[in-house]
Amino acid sequence: MNTSPRSPKIEDLRVAAYTIPTETEECDGTYCWKKTTLVVVELVGGGKTGLGYTYADRSTAVVIDHALRELVLGADVMNVRAVWDRAHSSVRNLGSRGICATAISAVDTALWDLKAKLLGVSLVQLLGQVREALPIYGSGGFCNYSKQQLQEQLASWTEKGISMVKIKIGRDSEADLQRIADAREAIGARAQLFVDANGAYIFKDALAQAEVFADFDIRWFEEPVSSDDLEGLRLMRGRAPACMEIAAGEYGYDSLYFRRMLAAGAVDVLQADVTRCGGITGFLQAGALCDAFQVPLSAHCAPALHLHVGCAVSALRHAEYFFDHVRIERLLFEGVSDPQKGTLHPDVSRPGLGLEFKHTDAAQYLCKP
Repeated sequence: MNTSPRSPKIEDLRVAAYTIPTETEECDGTYCWKKTTLVVVELVGGGKTGLGYTYADRSTAVVIDHALRELVLGADVMNVRAVWDRAHSSVRNLGSRGICATAISAVDTALWDLKAKLLGVSLVQLLGQVREALPIYGSGGFCNYSKQQLQEQLASWTEKGISMVKIKIGRDSEADLQRIADAREAIGARAQLFVDANGAYIFKDALAQAEVFADFDIRWFEEPVSSDDLEGLRLMRGRAPACMEIAAGEYGYDSLYFRRMLAAGAVDVLQADVTRCGGITGFLQAGALCDAFQVPLSAHCAPALHLHVGCAVSALRHAEYFFDHVRIERLLFEGVSDPQKGTLHPDVSRPGLGLEFKHTDAAQYLCKP
């Protein structure tokens, strides 16, 4: 007779979208925005509540509510991958990438958080911790910032011991060079300087810029061309100055995308985002691919979500400490870690992700139906 205890089931799913105005308008090489939308999922089971979220359009909440709710309710909390597989099957006719992928990402993260809480351990302990702390790089430096805004932001990170910082480029080639000079003036030799074009250049322009950027000791050139231009990325990787790494991958929604990018030899460092690539499950897949191809991995944005899984993935090099997301996570979540000498440390005394959503504080940002 089977006397093993019954595994907890998911009893309830709650989802809501919140739109938070940015501190100021933010512009990168191809896009400007004045608000950011956070979609929060809470899964209830076994007397605990699991938390997950994504940065995406409010329509993500509709997909979760209408396309994923039925398959999630009643599912075994301990069988995370089974839920993940069923979720992908259920959105086949909707398109498994884009909004559907962000929806699955939020649900998957909430399920992992719930599982860890039911087991009474932190998420990093459940996944298997391989490093004590997660290195971060400061990220912001938007194209529309004044010289003063840019320099003050970068200096604030280096003063906290963050030894890598990144700025946005791509709107004006000549202005880019001046902004890079301003950034270097602000940080001196205290930090490595990264740039991110968000795919704004065509290949020849990107290569010409890379050659000039070398004079400023730029160590990281992110999306010099479109992330869909694998040949252009591969050529950039082969022809850019030796000290400059080519990075891309933040728009990867599944492991097939990452495998194609790695197989093409398109990047020195692969990027993946747990809020887009299928949650914790998808991020672990990206880490396994990086192990197989011997290419380092970098976590894109949402630092509070990447902290635990980042400390459990051997291939991970660092995580993006993105200004807008840091502000939102501090505003709306309890348990967010503070940088210590350029790293974030997971609090293993707190179960799961160690985060609690501030419903009362978030109410003013709630998107109405």
